[in-house]
Order: sequence, then structure tokens, then C-alpha cells
Amino acid sequence: MRIEIRLYATLRRFSPGAQEGTLFIDVPQGATAAEAIATAGVDAGQVHLLMINGRNSPFEQTLVEGDRIGLFPAVGGG
Repeated sequence: MRIEIRLYATLRRFSPGAQEGTLFIDVPQGATAAEAIATAGVDAGQVHLLMINGRNSPFEQTLVEGDRIGLFPAVGGG
């Protein structure tokens, strides 16, 4: 099934060549968000916030065809 992954801020470094940090990947039926992130080659340890279809979600969330995953890093400052 086809999944869209959008990488924000510093996580875009995991998608060289992808337009504006957006990747489209194919994962097997029943795959989790963690499995999709690994398939995309993103270091899950760098992900602070995971959203599926605009909602905060756990890495163990099972995906369905057409889901949109948004990945955000921790934000620092001071």
C-alpha cells in the first residue's frame, strides 16, 4: 500500500532529492508507522512528534492505504 511521509525541519536531511521533504513509499498491508519510517530510511531516534493524518500517533499505529505521516524533530532554542 502507498503511504506519504512528510519530513519537517532538520528531518528533511533524510530525504535528499525529495520535493519539499515529501516521500511516497510502498509498505505491506498491516505495516506500522515505525516500519514505514524505517523503510523510508529515517532515523526514528530523531523523531520527536509523529502525526498520522494530522493526529498525534504512536509509532506502533497500524497504517492503512493513503495515510499521511508527518515527522517532526525536537525543537531547540534558548
